[in-house]
Amino acid sequence: MIGLAGTLALLLLLGTALGIFDRRNFSPRWLLTAALLVAINDVLLTRCYGLLPDVIGGEWNWQGKLAAFAATLAIAAAPVFGLRRSGFTLAQAPGSLKAALPVASAYCGFFVLIAILFPSGQASAEDVAFQLTMPGVEEEPFYRGILLFALDQAFRARKRLLGVDWGWGAVLSCFLFGMTHAFGYSDGSFSFDPVIMALTGVPSFIAVWLRLRTGSLLLPILLHNFGNSFSFLT
Repeated sequence: MIGLAGTLALLLLLGTALGIFDRRNFSPRWLLTAALLVAINDVLLTRCYGLLPDVIGGEWNWQGKLAAFAATLAIAAAPVFGLRRSGFTLAQAPGSLKAALPVASAYCGFFVLIAILFPSGQASAEDVAFQLTMPGVEEEPFYRGILLFALDQAFRARKRLLGVDWGWGAVLSCFLFGMTHAFGYSDGSFSFDPVIMALTGVPSFIAVWLRLRTGSLLLPILLHNFGNSFSFLT
């Protein structure tokens, strides 16, 4: 909970600072909504910080991931968000795949290189099954779906770059994705791993670009699971 509080404090401080410089395009209400989404996601992923029993079991957090995904799907279905506006569609924006596929190939190449440089040990069937499904299925709809949508509503200014309209929401969603892997609290102090931040935060910009370019979460989910599982399959 202390780690979550630290992440939310950074989000609100940074978000408020950005909003002050462009008040006409800033919605504090949506920034608070984004912070609430992060809190809900964290509570569900941790099974209410261990208060709920793990009825599924296994070495991996199947129950937390499934609960978090169910909440994300329910929120995306609410009219104020919308499934399609949150990226829950198989349809790809017209002409987007021609631009997206080379980027997707580069994304795969990045994780192939990581697997070569940092090979994993022997994987169990559960390891492979989890990494082929849960990371992309839970994290992409949250970070590139409803959280991105909320942050894009909080910061409405846009800049056209590389064929998509970028806003501070895209940047902050990538920042939060990196922080959830690299930032934490234990043994009475906060910790931050810049290497993990780079290995998660940087590729997330590619995932955001794909989500914005295609209008769909499909490619980000597939590529995320490829990146997580490739080292286990080699």
